[in-house]
Amino acid sequence: MTADASLSLRRVVIPAIVVAAGLAILIGLGLWQLDRKAWKETLIATLQDRLSAAPVPLPDAGQWPGMAQDDFEFRRVTLQAEFPDSPPVLVYAGAPALRGDIKAPGYFVFAPARLPDGRIIVVNAGAVPLDRTYPWSAGRREITGFLRWPEQPGWFVSDHDKTGDIWFVRDPRAMAALRGWGEVAPFYFDMESPVPAGGLPRPAPLTVNLRNNHLGYAWTWFGLAGALAAVFIFWLWSGRHKTVNAETKPSL
Repeated sequence: MTADASLSLRRVVIPAIVVAAGLAILIGLGLWQLDRKAWKETLIATLQDRLSAAPVPLPDAGQWPGMAQDDFEFRRVTLQAEFPDSPPVLVYAGAPALRGDIKAPGYFVFAPARLPDGRIIVVNAGAVPLDRTYPWSAGRREITGFLRWPEQPGWFVSDHDKTGDIWFVRDPRAMAALRGWGEVAPFYFDMESPVPAGGLPRPAPLTVNLRNNHLGYAWTWFGLAGALAAVFIFWLWSGRHKTVNAETKPSL
């Protein structure tokens, strides 16, 4: 192999390796988005089935330790609960993805409720506006809603204010520990009904409003991979064309 041929080969091989790596990354991202699409479709179907199912009784407390989040979250249940006189806490929320009736930031009212067996479960009793003005009444009532699991606190943001009246993370056990509610269930209860006479706090059914744009994202990555391949092919053709012209050009 001549020196010119060796130099020409190196000029092609190095860009080819870079392009191959780029194609592998772009195609991999596209395939990952297709996997995400399938996962999102399964999630949406599961949520729709659970949120529209007829309510069932709350599982016995003996089952709670073995209840996996993937199997029980968003199950629709009904229970008898007695709300004590202790004041609730407020959890700040923007426009929740599962509450289509809430269009502006506000708070959810979280309160302890005693079950007939004496156990305590934390209940999200519904939404209130940012001015925080709402009536609250203790007492026993039958409520229907959904089982939900706690959120994980962030690394750099406190999960509540100094007094513990305003929270930014839905963590019922942390709320109970700070407010002295006692031992509570490992999950909380997102109330659907009944709506109180005054309308606040406002519970409501949960609805599925999850975006599923993963197919579009996948086509974007595959399109970029195709564009990269086309540019590389054109570059090879252009270089080859210039070489052929140089070789066939008559010398003076």
